[in-house]
This record gives sequence, C-alpha cells and structure tokens, in this order.
Amino acid sequence: MRYYHSLFGGFRAKVTIAFVLSLFFVAVLSNFLLYRYSYNSRFSQLREELEFVAQTAALGVDEKTLTQVPLDRKGIESPEYEKIAGQLRRIKNSNPQIVFIYTMTATGEDGKWRFIVDPDPSGREKREDGPTAYPGDTYDVSRFPDMKKALERPSADTKLMEDEWGVTLSGYAPIRDDSGRTVAILGIDMSANKVRDMAKDLNRRALLVLLLGIFVAAVLGLLVGKSTTDPIRKLEEATERISSGDFKYRVDIRGNDEISRLGKAFNRMAESISESRKALQDYFYRIVQTLARSIEAKDTYTKGHSDRVAEYARKIAVEMGLSEEEAEMLKSVAELHDIGKLGIEESILNKDGKPSPEEWEIIKEHPKTGEEILTPVFLDKKKLAIVRSHHERYDGKGYPDGLKGDEIDILAQIVSVADSYDAMTSKRAYRNSLGKAAAIEELMKNSGTQFNPKVVEAFLRVLERE
Repeated sequence: MRYYHSLFGGFRAKVTIAFVLSLFFVAVLSNFLLYRYSYNSRFSQLREELEFVAQTAALGVDEKTLTQVPLDRKGIESPEYEKIAGQLRRIKNSNPQIVFIYTMTATGEDGKWRFIVDPDPSGREKREDGPTAYPGDTYDVSRFPDMKKALERPSADTKLMEDEWGVTLSGYAPIRDDSGRTVAILGIDMSANKVRDMAKDLNRRALLVLLLGIFVAAVLGLLVGKSTTDPIRKLEEATERISSGDFKYRVDIRGNDEISRLGKAFNRMAESISESRKALQDYFYRIVQTLARSIEAKDTYTKGHSDRVAEYARKIAVEMGLSEEEAEMLKSVAELHDIGKLGIEESILNKDGKPSPEEWEIIKEHPKTGEEILTPVFLDKKKLAIVRSHHERYDGKGYPDGLKGDEIDILAQIVSVADSYDAMTSKRAYRNSLGKAAAIEELMKNSGTQFNPKVVEAFLRVLERE
C-alpha cells in the first residue's frame, strides 16, 4: 500500500499526470487549430482554383449563340444547343476534375432558374424517372446562395453541397455579353472525393501528431518532469505561429528524445503545408514557362524569330502613335505568337524543303491552337486576337478566319508585317535569307493586299532610321 501510494500519490506522479493532462489539452487544441487552418486553407485554394476554372471556361462560351437556344424540350435539337454543348464538352474533357458542366439563366421569380445547355440533360445516372436538365427545365437555387452571386462575379460553394445529383463542390462564373451584362451563368461541379480525401489525410496527420504528443508527454513526464515545460511552450508557440499563417516559422528543440522528434515532425508538417501552398501559386506560371520552352525545343529558329518579331512589333506600334504601355503589351504577346506550333510535329516544322499541301494545312492551324493554349493565361480577348489573327491578310485571303481590312485587329496586323519581314530576312530549313532590300521590296509590293499600308509605311520609317 505504501508503494502504491508512493507511485500514484507522489510528486513525480502528480507532475507526470499534470504534465500529461496539460500536454494532452495543448495537443488537442493545437491539432484542432492546425487541422481547421490546414483544411480551411486547402479548401480555400480549391475554391479559388474552381472559381478560376469557371471564369476561364465562361470566356470560352459564345454568349450570342447561348442566348439563341430555345428554352423548351425541343431546344436540345437546335444547332445553337449543339454548338454550346460541344464547347462545354471540350472544356470538361480538358479538365479531368470536372464532373458536370452546365449553363443556366435567372427567371423573374426569386430563386427559380432555368437550364439552358447541359451536355447530359437526361440525368447524371441516365434514369428515366430521375432529375433532368433540358433547356427550360427549372431549378431551385435558393439552397445555393453562392450560385446566385455568380450573376455579378465568379464564386464557389463555401461547403460541400447536396442536390438531386449528389454531393459536389461547385464553382460558378457569369457569362456576359459585349455590353458587360450578365446573360447566364456557367456552373462547374467537382466531385466531393478530392475534398473528402483531403479531409481524411489531414485527420490522419492530426491523429498521428496527437498520439505521438501523448506518448512523448508520458515518457518525458516520468523522466524529467518539470523540465519538459520549456519544449512544450515552444511547441505551443510554433502551433500558434503556424495557425496564424507564418509557415516559415520552425520550432527549435534540440536533442534526440521524443519531444525533440516531435518538434522535427512538426517542422516537416509545417514545411509540407508551406510547399503545398507555394505549389498552387506557381502552377499557372510553370505552365506558361513550360510551353515556351517546349516550342523552342521543337522549332530551331523560333526563339530568335519570336524575340525579333516582338521587338519589331513594339517599334512599329510606337511609330504609329500607340502608347508605350500598349506597345509593351504587344511585345509580350508577340513573343508567344507562334506558340500554337506546339501542336505541329517537329518533322513538319524543320522539314528540308517546302511543306506539302497536307502539311501546309496542318501549319495553318497554329494560330487557332495558340489562342486555345493561351486562353487560360490571357483573359483579355484583345491579346488573344493578336495570336489568332497574325496570319490574316488585309485583302481577306489569310487564315484562319478570312478577315479583311479593319476586321483584323490593328495589333495583329502589326505582328503580321513584323513576322513576314523577319521570316524573309531569316534563313529557313527550305531556303536562304532574301536579304533586307528584297524583303522591303516585298513589303511594298504587297502593301494594300497582304499588309495594311499604314503599318508598312510605319515599319519602313523604322527601318530607314536604323
């Protein structure tokens, strides 16, 4: 009895019990804060990503065609419906995370909206008695406050939502006409599996840290008692710093015991959270950089060509009286004007000799391909028009759209002249350089047919000064 009393009623036991209980409380609190912060942080990142995807996708929908879809069951047979449905399917196929994509419009009744185009109108599970989304079918959006916000700006659900088609996380964006008026909204549903998996992973990590903290507290309480309070204070401070968003903070606990290992595990967890956050921020920047490097590797002349064309275009723009800001914008876009050649085989790009008619048709697709590649990066339609239309001709015989005269964006016409001049004065796989004098003669010869005369005149003044 005396031993029993000494073991469970002595100072060491009281310190150990107090230590264990105190650290248990701190561990539970810190893990709860870390879990909530990490979950909310990652959930917010998912929402931002979903809003961006929805906004980007909405820009790819032809609003004029969308407004012409008949809002009744027969509307599914209309060519307007088929065109929009095809656009939505391409958007969905380009992003494997998208489960459902659709367009809706508000009615005069509060909370009552109508479907316009849903590529799967007969129900997600093909049930005859299940919910449908044909043109004109009504839908109660009063349960989804974030969806209603999409009439003004991109938004995403703040929590997992459930409706007739299951549990999803959804993002929304307005589809606007040329005047900026919202004519419909585009909705994108992402499967809840990713969010659930994220929560499970964070739960496992939180549980692991909690159990490890309890074990270390009991061992160190028996061995060193009160001396363990300093490391615990450091862990608590680190938890608060990480919870407040200071992901660079690291706990400094030296030694090789359980508490010090807990500190190292804590630092690894903080490093993992920090790296995940940074990875999302760098995601779209890496995409653009990778595309640029890829095209340089496929076409041996592109890098120097694109840089020269970009500089020529900037000088022409300044000569024509455009602002420095617009000229610099033109230069930055012109550097990527041939990025659509990513879709062309290297054997065609570097062919020794002129392309065959079939190969030429493939090459002529690169302006459209370039526009598609840069759409998520350049949300400004004016920038995309530079890439798409830099091979249009002033007389309407160019490609890909056969535009002519003032139908062609003036910045694209500038790039067309700069591009042609550099192509003529550069050595290619199938011919030598024509020389500066011959290139200038060709520009003058084709002024008013292939090229805008004002652009040619401005460029000739630039070349004359240089």
